Amino acid sequence: MYVAVKGGERAIENAHAWLAEERRGDTEIAELSVAQIREQLSLAVHRVSAEGSLFDPDLAALAIKQARGDLIEAIFLIRAYRTTLPRFGFSKPVDTGVMTCDRRISASFKDLPGGQVLGPTFDYSHRLLDFKLAAEGEVPEAPSQEAEAGDVPHVTDFLNREGLIEEPPHGDTPPPDLTREPLEMPADRALRLQALTRADEGFALGLAYSTQRGYARNHAFVGELRIGSVPVEMEIPELGFAIEIGEVVLTECETVNQFKGSKAEPPQFTRGYGLVFGQSERKAISMALVDRALRWEELGEDNIGAPAQDAEFVLYHADNIQATGFLEHIKLPHYVDFQSELELVRKLRREAGTDQVQEAAE
Repeated sequence: MYVAVKGGERAIENAHAWLAEERRGDTEIAELSVAQIREQLSLAVHRVSAEGSLFDPDLAALAIKQARGDLIEAIFLIRAYRTTLPRFGFSKPVDTGVMTCDRRISASFKDLPGGQVLGPTFDYSHRLLDFKLAAEGEVPEAPSQEAEAGDVPHVTDFLNREGLIEEPPHGDTPPPDLTREPLEMPADRALRLQALTRADEGFALGLAYSTQRGYARNHAFVGELRIGSVPVEMEIPELGFAIEIGEVVLTECETVNQFKGSKAEPPQFTRGYGLVFGQSERKAISMALVDRALRWEELGEDNIGAPAQDAEFVLYHADNIQATGFLEHIKLPHYVDFQSELELVRKLRREAGTDQVQEAAE
């Protein structure tokens, strides 16, 4: 047994060395730096920050490099590192109404105060391979423009003035911290949103798409999508007031959904909400659609059995780190388990064969 363990350790060390060699690739080609990943693969960096629950572009870029571009592995690395960090305090809730917007659009209202800000987006590109990028040519400079700053009111505020949309929730109760406490059911909306913001983007996208195809009766409009930087403030007890300690890039999406009303509520629009680190609009929109689908009970709607309406199904399967761990553990040694299954099948076959021989003899 000891010899097997020693042999396994040597094999693992060799596998790690081979992994490092494969990660580096052809040494005749310049090594990819963390700064290059951070600046040129920023959407991947933002996804790792969002699903890793840690906004640090440099660390996310390092994790992507270490993981050879496997984003789920990079997210795993970031979450593991996050657990080693001490917590000194809590920041105040960020105010997205003062976001410095690089992108701000609405699919519901054409004439936004301040105008639609398209920003850097693939939405209007032709999805054709640009071979000039392969030639490593210079990129033309974009026209200079100032990001929209100051108070940037949310589109849903205009609907709210006429009472056409539900009031946003208000409360001073601190939400539970999913990064420190295990998920428990039933989960309130604050906890569900935490789980969705760090959920796997592909899983959230699939669920959101299912709601659009009718598996939740969820007809949504994008009231507003905004991307930009917001200041982070923290109360300093010794000073007696809050100071700005930095800023984070966020993507926020508010959807406007049809609602026929209930016994307690008049017909009005309802909200779906998504908020994630970085520029991650596909994830934010998906999150908003799934958030709205999960609200069926509090709004007095019927549950039609759609997957996106099942909170336990959604929240227990959305985390790609938990899913990866459970899935990939089956490739690790299960020799004893398999041998017991093998002996059981052999025994059943022997018994079945004996019974068949007896029946034939009779």
